[in-house]
Formats: sequence, structure tokens, C-alpha cells
Amino acid sequence: MKVLVVGGAGYIGSHTVRECRRSGIEPVVFDNFSTGNRESVAGVEVIEGDLLDPRNLRSAFENNTFDAVFHFAASASVPESVQKPELYYHNNVAGSLNLVHAMLEAGVERLVFSSTAATYGDPEEVPMPETHPTRPVNPYGASKLLVERMLSDICEKHPLRYIALRYFNAAGADLSGDIGEDHADEGHLIPLIFYTALGKRKIFKIFGTDYDTPDGSCIRDFVHVTDIAKAHLLALEVMDEHPNQAINLGSSTGYSVREVIEESQRVVGDLKIAVEEEARREGDPPVLVASSDRARTVLGWKPQLSELPMILETAWRWHRGHPNGYAGSGKRTAENEKSTELFGDIAARLGHVSDEDVVRALERQKEEVDIGHAHKLLGMHMLEMGLLSTSQLIEILKYYENR
Repeated sequence: MKVLVVGGAGYIGSHTVRECRRSGIEPVVFDNFSTGNRESVAGVEVIEGDLLDPRNLRSAFENNTFDAVFHFAASASVPESVQKPELYYHNNVAGSLNLVHAMLEAGVERLVFSSTAATYGDPEEVPMPETHPTRPVNPYGASKLLVERMLSDICEKHPLRYIALRYFNAAGADLSGDIGEDHADEGHLIPLIFYTALGKRKIFKIFGTDYDTPDGSCIRDFVHVTDIAKAHLLALEVMDEHPNQAINLGSSTGYSVREVIEESQRVVGDLKIAVEEEARREGDPPVLVASSDRARTVLGWKPQLSELPMILETAWRWHRGHPNGYAGSGKRTAENEKSTELFGDIAARLGHVSDEDVVRALERQKEEVDIGHAHKLLGMHMLEMGLLSTSQLIEILKYYENR
């Protein structure tokens, strides 16, 4: 199977490219690199182009035969969308319409669309199901909802099927440690906390400490980026049977800002995370937590890495190894993935698995590579086989990192 990954050099897109390769799907990245990173998709075929130029799209589809499209490309900053709404409607809506038109011309009928919880607006019930009213409070969320409605209308008249995945708070990094979150103007909670620990920021600010929550700070639903990436592959598998709908991607568990800071401080050890309290920001609801019932029922999706300690451990591994992001990081996959036997030795020495379990996991790893799937860390195989829990995997990764 061959998939065009539009915006594939971005944060979630690059992790989905990685999961495609691990699953034997051939990804081709289409990106204008306005925010994406070439290093994140090294070794993958790349088409440099822009959704706003139909000629770029026409060329991509004329020169390849794709079975489906993953659509990640979008302007995605809520504050910027408020300041520049015309940019968001132009990039997100017009660009998506160009993509759909090119797909219809080429006869490509399956699309997984990267949507957002911002389509809901302020929560009226928690956790939020897909039937929750959609009343976005910013142009970013409104632009994504417009694309969803556009897809729904087009699918009634044309041979196109789609699933829109509404992400809550994507976080964390690939277990290999060689790809992660790197935005030019970072506004996400976890990277900003770790930037403070690394000395790239002096203070981390908590906006609002008087919400009606247990500790007064906002509560958010964090889901590991690899779990999100895997959901795209599952959506592709079930699309023919369950087409043309929106599905939440969240962990259904909320963590407060204070809880995230406290756990992050444990992860970074002796490094200091200086915190300052500020007044609430306009438009920040107290609690945003997803209902993931539909994802479980329709996709068969169950997050494996979305417990907060795992999210933070993987994110910290990425930021510590790449303090300046992709540019000049100097830390490569081979360094992080060397000696899978050593990982197995540590897992057995800590008493989490038996020697026989290690052999079974290594055999599965070899089988996957032999049938053309990309290399996956031994720990991920052990997790999928039920040999390790996420907390045990975290413990082993710490030993493995310091070997």
C-alpha cells in the first residue's frame, strides 16, 4: 500500500510516517517545509509542494499511484488564527479543497483528515463525545470544522470516503528518541516546561490558578503522538466499513497543569523548572477531556503510551537529546537504537521479563524486518506482546539511555 502523507514533515505527520514504515506501508511525504523538518522524514520519498498550488498536487498524483491520503497540512496556532483569520481560512480550507479536487481527478477515494478538539468550543459536558455541539471559539477550530463539513458534502456526491480524527493534546515523542516536537514558535505545554528545565526559557507560566478544579489549574487530555499515529493506520483499515465520520483521539484521562509540572520535575531530576503564576487567559476552559468510546468501538484503538509518565519520559528524551530541535542536534537513530540485545538483557536483569520472553520478542522483531517492515525498538514489541507494562518500559528506557 502507498499513501501520500500531506504535511508529513510536521510533528504528528512525521510520527505517522514512521508508523507507516514500521507497518509495511509505503509513505510519500508532500510538504512545503514552511514548518516541517526535513530531518524528521530522512530516508523517505519527499515531494516538495504546496496545497495552494494545484499544479504541485496534480504532478504528485500524476507521477504516483496512491491508495489513500493522510492530510496533516494546516496552519495550527490558535492565537495566530485570532490575529490572522483570513490566513487560516485560506490555508486550511482552500488548501484542503485543492487536495480533495486532486484526489477526485486521480481516483483516490480514501482520506484520513487531521482535525481537532477545537471544533467543539467550550465544553458543555465532560468527557466530550463526538455528539457534543460544535461551536468553535477561534478561527483555527472553525476552519477545521468547515473542512469536515466540506468533506461530508462532497462525499454525498462523489466516490470519496473520509475519517476525521479530532485530536486533543498530542504530546510525547517516538521511543527511538530521534524524532519529536520542534516548532519555531512553541506554544504547547510540555515542550515549554522542558525548555524551562533546559534553560531556554527563564520561567514557565501557569495561566489561571483559580479554576474549579482540584488544584485550581486547567485540566487537559494528553495523548501520545505515537498512539495518534497508529490511529491513522487503523482508520485506513476500517474506512470502507465505517466511512464519513469524526472520531475523537484522547486518553479520556485529564491531568492538571500543576500535575504535569510536578511529574516533569521528577523526570528532569536536579534541573530547575521555575514557575510563575499568571491570571487566566481568555478562552481557556477549565477542563477538556475526550470521550474515546467511538475510537475504541470503531477503530479498535486503545492508547498504549498515553500515561503521563510515558509521555513525559519520551518527550524529555527527545528534548534533552535535541536541545535546539532538529537543526544541529547531532544525535542520530543508530546511536539511540544500537544493541537491542542490551535492551533485552536489562529487561531480564530487572526481572520484568524472562530470557525466553526476550528471545520471543527478538524473533518477532526479526520477522517484522524480514517481511519489509521498518525497525522497531525491542521495547515496543514487548509492550505490544503484553510482556511489559508502560511503567516497566519507562524504567528500562532509563537504564538503556544511561548504558
